[in-house]
Amino acid sequence: MVSELTKSALGRLRIIAFLEGISYLVLLGIAMPLKYFAGLPQAVRVTGMVHGVLFVLFVILLIQVATEKSWSVKKSALSFASSLVPFGTFYADSRWFRN
Repeated sequence: MVSELTKSALGRLRIIAFLEGISYLVLLGIAMPLKYFAGLPQAVRVTGMVHGVLFVLFVILLIQVATEKSWSVKKSALSFASSLVPFGTFYADSRWFRN
């Protein structure tokens, strides 16, 4: 299934959106408590870097897909906004990123 998804820009967007959503939840649910309650700032440093790279990839792929598929500005903006909210990319995948 993953090999089928990597063949199209939309499939790659779905993969990166999923990974970005997971990294967001790990950052908020695991790394932040480790930083503030266990005194381990490295957790946020590492997880934050991974999340940042995935976020940038998400934005690049979102622009590519929105251009290829001629998405409206509203759909593109809502897709982008979904990456700013926990669980948002999972909602966007079920709502907009599936064929």
